[in-house]
Amino acid sequence: MSAPRFATLGCRLNSYETEAMKELAGAAGLSDAVVVNTCAVTAEAVRKARQEIRKLRRENPRARIIVTGCAAQTEPETFAAMAEVDQVIGNSEKMRPETWAGLAADFTGETERVQVDDIMSVTETAGHLIDGFGTRSRAYVQVQNGCDHRCTFCIIPYGRGNSRSVPAGVVVDQIKRLVDKGYNEVVLTGVDLTSWGADMPGQPRLGDLVMRILKLTDVPRLRISSIDSIEVDDALMQAIACEPRLMPHLHLSLQHGDDLILKRMKRRHLRDDAIRFTEEARKLRPDMTFGADIIAGFPTETDAHFENSLRLVQECDLTWLHVFPYSRREGTPAAKIPSQVPGPVIRKRAARLRAAGEDQVSAHLAAQVGRLHQVLMESPYMGRTEQFTEVRFDTAQTEGAIVPARISAVSGTQLVA
Repeated sequence: MSAPRFATLGCRLNSYETEAMKELAGAAGLSDAVVVNTCAVTAEAVRKARQEIRKLRRENPRARIIVTGCAAQTEPETFAAMAEVDQVIGNSEKMRPETWAGLAADFTGETERVQVDDIMSVTETAGHLIDGFGTRSRAYVQVQNGCDHRCTFCIIPYGRGNSRSVPAGVVVDQIKRLVDKGYNEVVLTGVDLTSWGADMPGQPRLGDLVMRILKLTDVPRLRISSIDSIEVDDALMQAIACEPRLMPHLHLSLQHGDDLILKRMKRRHLRDDAIRFTEEARKLRPDMTFGADIIAGFPTETDAHFENSLRLVQECDLTWLHVFPYSRREGTPAAKIPSQVPGPVIRKRAARLRAAGEDQVSAHLAAQVGRLHQVLMESPYMGRTEQFTEVRFDTAQTEGAIVPARISAVSGTQLVA
């Protein structure tokens, strides 16, 4: 009997949960299985999941194939109908020890084939299951899951459920253990990070959690993954201004740069809100850099609407862009909008956004030459600055160490030290 094999598609949170599932499956004694943790963010993501499952079946003809993740949660019937699939497990079920115990005890495959409950009824998240994952230098800690918002393009709330938070004490204890293991950087991750605490007594905010972590742990570097800038609280702004251990890099869920499209997306901010936030954050922390998610080709998007997104890249001085060509997703309100933008137009606009992003990266890299950075080494010859920029070294460094380095040149999309 062989240990189960895992395949992960999609976001960092999925990767985190795969690590948790490995521990649960190992503890249960599951064997001769392939577990596919799927993504549902776009129709293309679901197509890739089906493609991966077929490939894994060809490579593992005798193994049981178990499909879980967001696509399994939102479209269980799609995967149950595939001849290659033995079991479909929901996002809540995949975090339960009893699920894996049942699968491990079932050698005949006669357990209920589809185990997918109502994700909206889930009130807790399993952030305590593992002490982070990642490289030897950086660990990721889940502090939140789910989302209470209903953006018109997004299926994720129906895969993840409503927002729920990991208690601050659990997070702090987890980070203390990671620091004791030698991790020099911890990244807080979740589906909608800035909603952390809204479901807890007293409704603490993400900034309260960040300040508590920095006060009660010795973590050398704390990083925050994607946030919704309109929900940033005063304590987080204070941490940006006063806490050098909080890394000066924020990835913003902006999605668009035109007010009408933002309203049709059912976002909670306008373009001026985004510009105002980036300006304020930079005043507090001049070395702050920003990434952002931007969608090209949302239904009804005109050339003028798109140009507003393009200008926002400059106006917010965004460095790291994640550009998403709009993908029509069944089950979302946006899919029903009659004025869908033609595919070739979407691809052209996405290419222009990516080109603008490349220009921004080039400008950022050029500005770093001659500067001193504290670089966290991810491998003997490559590390990242506080702003998450890659740095290449000609001589080997200690993996996991934070190394002071003077930037001497730029090579492609990397700095050279």
